[in-house]
Amino acid sequence: MKTVYRIGLAALLLAVILCPVQAADILIPGGNTIGLSLQTDGVAVVDFSAELPKRAGLREGDFICAVNGQPVSTATQVTQAVEASGGRPVELTLKRGEEEKNVTLSPNQTSDGWRLGILVRDSINGIGTVTYYDPETGSFGALGHGVGGKSGLLPMRGGSVLPSVITSVIKGREGTPGALQGSVTGRTATGKIVKNSSCGIFGTMECPDAGTVDVATADQVHTGGAVIRSNVRGDRVEEFEVKLAAIYPDDANDRNLLLQVTDPDLLELTGGIVQGMSGSPILQDGRLVGAVTHVLVDDPTRGYGIFIGNMLAAAA
Repeated sequence: MKTVYRIGLAALLLAVILCPVQAADILIPGGNTIGLSLQTDGVAVVDFSAELPKRAGLREGDFICAVNGQPVSTATQVTQAVEASGGRPVELTLKRGEEEKNVTLSPNQTSDGWRLGILVRDSINGIGTVTYYDPETGSFGALGHGVGGKSGLLPMRGGSVLPSVITSVIKGREGTPGALQGSVTGRTATGKIVKNSSCGIFGTMECPDAGTVDVATADQVHTGGAVIRSNVRGDRVEEFEVKLAAIYPDDANDRNLLLQVTDPDLLELTGGIVQGMSGSPILQDGRLVGAVTHVLVDDPTRGYGIFIGNMLAAAA
């Protein structure tokens, strides 16, 4: 999960899911957590075990697309190419946002073989919360913000959805975001992830046999009482009371809704909004109005949400 500090914001990256869909008038609200596995489009640099790669220009969040001109898509391919160099310099083709550059590094001999002093990965696994399902298209969406790192959104070549369950909760406190802790309960994929955007992750999976609600337009959302649907115990989705304290229709970062948790049960269990609740659908007057996306680090009882219309537009 990424932590964004303003007066203190934490994006809740334990949630996820949806797929390209046309704007719908009626959707099934989610609230359930799922396991997710995202394969990166390239091999991500996540840390360094030596200073030389950083001096050569590598950064955390860079993606290695090729080694010595040969395309790579897995961490194993990178390791094998470096080992095959026998200590000779290797040229890495990197992608950093929209920029592409080449960096040459000389491997060092270690007890594990020839290494470049970088740690890489080719996938990201976690737990996420579904925001909605579209029963007509079989698509769904989650998170309300994208999966990314220091260099921006994660370039993704595919992903899978897996069944999951919440096993425990780390309660949020002032200055320290809490978190839902969960585990994947099966290895058979139940859906696929096809898009990672700044407004959420999107994919397809079988929709639950559940009731639909109308989708609210931005001008139908107002301050006052609302509820969020979240899975904070086992595999059970529950509704908790919140208050929409302010509306920001034109916020450039899609922080359209300022919400305050008022439900005593949720406050006792989680302290308010915690990592993993990102994507929890927000309902008001019987309509789906948006999804929880951030927690105020200095006050975990408060956080931000995105308009559902902005998620649907990003999914299209």
